[in-house]
Amino acid sequence: MPHHKSCKKRLLTAAKSTMFNRQIKSRISTALKNFNKADSNEAKEAEKKMVYSILDKAAKLGVIHQNKAANLKSKLHKVPLK
Repeated sequence: MPHHKSCKKRLLTAAKSTMFNRQIKSRISTALKNFNKADSNEAKEAEKKMVYSILDKAAKLGVIHQNKAANLKSKLHKVPLK
């Protein structure tokens, strides 16, 4: 248990940021699952736009690295449509 006031504050902020990061990463994985489940080309395109948006926002907020977002977007772009 921390003894300094600043260390106690840091515990609280770390817990808040952990929860925030976990929510964003969960949103990313859910969007990727929805993209993989989509059956028609129109649905896949709509889901791809949603995933791109979520990845860009996560990279902008610093939850994931910009290069990781770019790599995931590149992989999605290579997926053939049905």
